[in-house]
Amino acid sequence: MSLSDPIGDMIARVKNAQARNHKKVELPSSKFKTKIADILKNEGFIKDFKINEEDKKPTLLLELKYHSGSPVISAFERVSKPGRRIFSSADSLPKINNGLGIAIVSTPKGVMTDIDARKQRVGGEIICKVF
Repeated sequence: MSLSDPIGDMIARVKNAQARNHKKVELPSSKFKTKIADILKNEGFIKDFKINEEDKKPTLLLELKYHSGSPVISAFERVSKPGRRIFSSADSLPKINNGLGIAIVSTPKGVMTDIDARKQRVGGEIICKVF
């Protein structure tokens, strides 16, 4: 089965799992999703992630993080969609929730947070925002 928006699918699965207070969520793996999971882990939004390559198709297992019963990720939104791509220069990258959240940006230097993109003075496609 091919998806038209695999990143949107990843976001929906995480939101649905958090709505039901699941500890883990499993989704089809890709290099791009792994980079996003790595950023979420480094920024403290998820506990950990693992790539399960036992079957033919690798899967990504995310361990969700909760603080006193409520999910750490309060909002996880897709910004740039397949039908409408949103690009931004380094100067005009948005500050998410007055700096409390992050925007994940796909740049020519790789996938990174908006803070790292500003430091490296590089713009790109705003994939999603998390806070």
